[in-house]
Amino acid sequence: MSKTPDPWLTIIGIGEDGPDGLSRAARRALEAAAFVTGAPRHLSLLPALKAECHPWPVPFEDGIAPLLARRGQPTVMLASGDPFWFGAGASITRLLAMEEWAVYPAPSTFALAAARLGWPLQDVECHGLHAAPLARLRPSLVPGRRAIILLRDGMAVSALVADLARNGFGASSIHVLEALGGPRERIRATTADNFDLTDIAHPVAVALSVAGDGRTLPRVSGIADDWFDHDGQITKRPARALTLSALAPRPGETLWDIGAGSGSIAIEWLLAHPATQAIAFEADPTRAARARSNAAALGVDRLTVIEGKAPDILRARTRPDAIFIGGGLSEALLETLFALPGGQTRLVANAVTLESEALLGQWHARKGGDLLRIELAQAVPLGSRHGWRSAYPLVQWSVTL
Repeated sequence: MSKTPDPWLTIIGIGEDGPDGLSRAARRALEAAAFVTGAPRHLSLLPALKAECHPWPVPFEDGIAPLLARRGQPTVMLASGDPFWFGAGASITRLLAMEEWAVYPAPSTFALAAARLGWPLQDVECHGLHAAPLARLRPSLVPGRRAIILLRDGMAVSALVADLARNGFGASSIHVLEALGGPRERIRATTADNFDLTDIAHPVAVALSVAGDGRTLPRVSGIADDWFDHDGQITKRPARALTLSALAPRPGETLWDIGAGSGSIAIEWLLAHPATQAIAFEADPTRAARARSNAAALGVDRLTVIEGKAPDILRARTRPDAIFIGGGLSEALLETLFALPGGQTRLVANAVTLESEALLGQWHARKGGDLLRIELAQAVPLGSRHGWRSAYPLVQWSVTL
């Protein structure tokens, strides 16, 4: 039986305590290395080494090719804490075979922060926002909930605090945790409303206990229409809830939202789970921009919006896991979708006009699936009393391609 070769790359998670916090195996890898790379801050924590030491360049991607060029030579890459929790580990190991690398993690900043504050980590939301928008926190802003957030620097902490106050969560208590685990460690507590810290050191995290009377984003399908900026072209809340139920989002899946309008369906798909993806196709540039803005405001900046008219914009693509047709329903569009390559795809199409309803009836007769007629009425003032105002009936066809 052939012997598995020793890995040439060792990724070492290092904390603010430097070599004191490294395992014996990690220290042996450093002693045997011919080349060591990492952020200047990490390299400065180490004693003199016989290896050639080079700081990792900025931007991060510029360091990948030089690292891979060391293949076959004993090499160490330094990373913060746990390299696989909002760290650089996966960015490198996905390019290598498993036998090429070994990893020795250190405690993550999340673990250190929870240990300092006595917070049960399984009940805390953890976010890495070094290079991500603060709006990603929007779904997490629920009074009584806790979050630990990794941030780029003191300016990012100030921006976070301002964002909390602006959205009605100024009463939230925050712990600013600097350089955890090392001699520079410092922890200070305040509230968002009373924040006045200006000398925040890197690396920094914020532990947040949410409080205040700000508006909380629901975690169910069919959030209120006024969460979205729109021009009237929006799948209204009750129909949206039924549509999302038929689309049945699952972690790791991708949705096409065709004729996206305000983007409400795609955005709620993304809110269902952080591992979902969505592409919104919209022919109107103003509506496309509005969908992007709505997604950013609700913390799902991973929405991709493509401007173009279906079905032309869809040709030469592979079908995703689910498709919603909210606008532009036509015979040509359905023919195109059924002809595209791909695995099983859940298709949901909504129709309001008689012509679109007839089209869905014909395709239901040909392809099967479920046909649903949705009739809704809302109570409105009628003189001194109230009466029912009916919305246009909506016909929904759902089928698996």
